[in-house]
Amino acid sequence: MADWGPVVIAVVLFVLLTPGLLFQLPGNGRLVEFGNFQTSGISILVHTIIYFGLITIFLIAIGVHIYTG
Repeated sequence: MADWGPVVIAVVLFVLLTPGLLFQLPGNGRLVEFGNFQTSGISILVHTIIYFGLITIFLIAIGVHIYTG
């Protein structure tokens, strides 16, 4: 049986936390900007830290598993 939990969690978090797609933290003119499709180096760093924290929580602390087959 294949464990698809890490793959699904990683893809969903990557799509949701892409800077500028849904939101950007910090924004170019404000603290949070929504749907501006622009990014900066500091926002990439912030979103990377948030991504790492959430994927660590979901995969190691909670242990999400999705089995197929």
